[in-house]
Amino acid sequence: MSLKLKIRLSIALMLVLLLGLGGYTFFSLQRLEGGARGMQRANFRSVEYGEQMLRALETLQDQPTAQPPLQQLRRALTREAANITEPGELELVDTLTQQLADYQRLVDDRAPAAAQVAQLHRLRASTHRMMLLNARSFNRQTNQAAATARHARRTVLALLLLSTVVGLSLIVRLPRIVLRPLRRLRADVEDVASPGPATQVSIAKNDEVGAVALALNRAFGYMQDQRSVTRAALATERSRLESLIEHLDEGLLLLDPDRTVLLANPVARELLGREAAALVGRRAEDLSQETELLNALFRPLLAQEGPQAGTTPAPVTLTFARPDGETAYYQLTLNHIVSRNRETGRTEFVGHILSLRNVSDFKKLDEVKSNYLATISHELKTPLASIKLSLMLLQDERTEPEERQRIADGIRDETQRLLGMVGQLLAVSRLDAGAEIQFDVQPIPLADIVQYAIETVRPQLEDRELQLRLELPADLPAARADLEKTTWVLINLLANAIRYSPRGADLCVRALQHEGQLQIGVEDCGPGIPAEYHERIFQRFSEVPNASGHKGGSGLGLSISREFIEAQGGRLWVESEPDRGSRFLFTLPLEG
Repeated sequence: MSLKLKIRLSIALMLVLLLGLGGYTFFSLQRLEGGARGMQRANFRSVEYGEQMLRALETLQDQPTAQPPLQQLRRALTREAANITEPGELELVDTLTQQLADYQRLVDDRAPAAAQVAQLHRLRASTHRMMLLNARSFNRQTNQAAATARHARRTVLALLLLSTVVGLSLIVRLPRIVLRPLRRLRADVEDVASPGPATQVSIAKNDEVGAVALALNRAFGYMQDQRSVTRAALATERSRLESLIEHLDEGLLLLDPDRTVLLANPVARELLGREAAALVGRRAEDLSQETELLNALFRPLLAQEGPQAGTTPAPVTLTFARPDGETAYYQLTLNHIVSRNRETGRTEFVGHILSLRNVSDFKKLDEVKSNYLATISHELKTPLASIKLSLMLLQDERTEPEERQRIADGIRDETQRLLGMVGQLLAVSRLDAGAEIQFDVQPIPLADIVQYAIETVRPQLEDRELQLRLELPADLPAARADLEKTTWVLINLLANAIRYSPRGADLCVRALQHEGQLQIGVEDCGPGIPAEYHERIFQRFSEVPNASGHKGGSGLGLSISREFIEAQGGRLWVESEPDRGSRFLFTLPLEG
């Protein structure tokens, strides 16, 4: 017999006993419940109606002609007439009905009080007989229900005792039937898994355990065949992992729980200036005493108490001197390696990883930010100081009216300069925050944009004695653009050209129709821009070093200009060479 059939038969036997016990208990309780409900309906209500009739008769004895107790008596008698359940009860109800009719006639005929009282006594006696009849029936049915309950209790107790005996027998025998072949199978499997000579599991019976033993024998044979293949695959994966670590662009050092270096990839060896043999196999405590660089490298690890994994420290930045003389910045990160043991189900500490990530570019960006803050502070401080001095002169009563007007014009110019810088900062903050800038795109004659921009920068042109040349064909179609933002871009390009052009030089604003778009260019005679900076100048806070030492602006204008032009479907770029000036060009879509 198979184990499955044995288990099923055991469970079926317990289920039959459980269903028999539960079914008998259910039907017994249902029968008792029906008997109790019948007694309540047949006898208890009749006794209750009798009590109502007796209370009405007591009231009538004191007030023979009172109508409410008489009506109560008649109502209770009517309900009792509808609840005839016992032999002889109908005759008693008929007698009560006749006696009540006689009493009503005596009351109507104003009979002597003695006759009425005598009739009430007869009604009370009949009512007592009716109540006694139902009480005797109630007691008889109660005794029958008690006997039924005693019989059901004995039967349930017997079934419960039988179920207990069978259950205890199954508890003892069923695990033995199931576990005995499993223990034998486990012992055979351990023999095969041990280094001993056993290579197969013995098959004792043709049941489920025997089928498992047969499957294990096939699995063991397959495992023997795959062992050599697995070893080769592990060697291949190890070589692949080592190759991956060797070609990482980050420095990596792997240490065991005792803080001994197990691996150092080429990037780490190059940064530390050590060969693999000088690092692998040595403890971090010993290496940290050799140079200041190694001490800084292992300091976060040595700060951990004990060899076990502690809290992960915050990354630190280390500096390395490159052969070309530049300083490289690397972020040192310490991570603890943990592995989950499948056999024990616990997490085990297996070592440490020290990684060196090149953050030189981020460091340069941070320096650019610092330089920008210094620049913008200087740019804001200069006009504010000029405005403060001018206000002091305006407060001086000795200042002439013409001088006051000149000072007011100066304050206006400095205020306009401050508003321009603040506007650039606000535009950048909106762009960085991802806010959508609204564009009022409509057909605009290009000549209007150019004329407004030139009028804006004309005082600067005259101050530096620059000659501006316009090359605008008369038949240029209208551009589809935002007038305000496009004019801002052209003013920014003209301001840059004026800033970098030598005094008395020529500037040119040229426009033409090219490949289905309008192309506008601003040419200057400045120092020019090397090719490697042609894209960098459109990045925020960027500056182009020049031999003249000229201090640029905030580094935001070209970045915002490109955002505005590209948002309108155009393109902004630069064509320039050192010592040959620069030409900034942008395109706008045509109307229609």
